[in-house]
Amino acid sequence: MKVKAAVTHGKGEDFQIEEVELADPTANEVLVKVVASGVCHTDAVARDQEVPVPLPAVLGHEGSGIIEKVGSNVHTVEKGDHVVLSFSSCGHCENCLSGHPAYCLYFNDLNFGGKMNDNTNRIKQDGESVSSFFGQSSFGTFAIANERNVVKVDKDVDLALLGPLGCGIQTGSGTVLNKLQPNFGETIAVFGCGAVGLSAVMAAKIVGCSQIIAIDVHESRLELAKELGATHVLNGKEVDTVEEIRKLTGGGTNYAVETTSVPALARQSVQALKPLGISAVVGVTQETEFNVFEDIMALGKGLVGAIEGNAIPQLFIPKLIAYYKNGQFPFDKLINFYELEDINQAFADSKQGTTVKPIVKMEH
Repeated sequence: MKVKAAVTHGKGEDFQIEEVELADPTANEVLVKVVASGVCHTDAVARDQEVPVPLPAVLGHEGSGIIEKVGSNVHTVEKGDHVVLSFSSCGHCENCLSGHPAYCLYFNDLNFGGKMNDNTNRIKQDGESVSSFFGQSSFGTFAIANERNVVKVDKDVDLALLGPLGCGIQTGSGTVLNKLQPNFGETIAVFGCGAVGLSAVMAAKIVGCSQIIAIDVHESRLELAKELGATHVLNGKEVDTVEEIRKLTGGGTNYAVETTSVPALARQSVQALKPLGISAVVGVTQETEFNVFEDIMALGKGLVGAIEGNAIPQLFIPKLIAYYKNGQFPFDKLINFYELEDINQAFADSKQGTTVKPIVKMEH
């Protein structure tokens, strides 16, 4: 079928809204009528080839929509179901089988390699293959996804809001709730108040952290962090962040979440921990210098990576929606909507910090 999509043709180039040909779903796949798709930093790093994805490609990996058609071997969803699309995983490696699909041994191939689970393409343009992304390619009016990517959600919540639960919001909240698992009354610092960081702030409030310290350089985002649950906010341009965190907490936090991808802040997130504290890095951070003895070993600190909030999407995303419906997880305060034709503006606003979480809506 012919569908409209935002196509990425070259490194760093603007998205082009064009017609592409979408194949039918195979036995284990579904066809989704995409209602909306979140714009995530990972889409930007793929467009800019910081993470190499074969081009041309249709990016987008925070899709939400309605099941249009199911393959012959699909059993968890049916036509008409509302769904969120999340990351791709194989389902049969050791990590998938032990409940850690975000650490699938084939994660990079399945999400960034440009092909579907069976190593073939579903999107073509002018007879040539176009790469898929995260096994969904949701920057288009329709998408093909494997059943493992698909999360059935309640129909009484605005479907257009829900796409970012599939990646960015799941990453921030899951890093706190699933990976770090702070106890009631413990302390946490969140570096970066984008969608991922603010989701971590909201999750820390749900858990009952006694001090939730949010760090950013945009005052508007720091104000939003306070509204969402931060007990203290710090502008990294104006203060010595590590020194201020130590003062506020009497020696450092139990935990940190580092979302910015800035190497210096990854080190700060560790330095601002108390002894035995743990920092989880979720940003695509490049080479970073640590003094392993002073920063980590001598005080028994830990530095860990976290992918997709260590979540099983089919179990975790419905929990986040339940928190949202209960007023405990107001992620809708992060969101501004754009039309698909304005996708380049959405990316620009995200980069400038004027929009925390853009979502592009599809016209049908």
